[in-house]
Amino acid sequence: MNGLFVLFPIMVLGLGVSAIISSSILKMQRLRFEEAKLRAGDPADLEEVVRQVTDLQHEMAELQERVDFTERMLAQARETPALPASPETRVLP
Repeated sequence: MNGLFVLFPIMVLGLGVSAIISSSILKMQRLRFEEAKLRAGDPADLEEVVRQVTDLQHEMAELQERVDFTERMLAQARETPALPASPETRVLP
């Protein structure tokens, strides 16, 4: 009878420890699955990245057009001779 009193708490503790260990193993497997899914690339995530890259390409093209326009305007300003001084502001010798 004394053996039963000793065996019962050991079984209860054993079940508790095994439950903790099995839940930890399940969490580790779930994390490994999530990691594998991220490494493989979720199609929804991939589509979002492709959309963002396309948007950035459009923005870069617009910025390039603006830079080209600004360069043309600056080049025209350099090529255009300065206006002669008005007769009112000329200094007479």
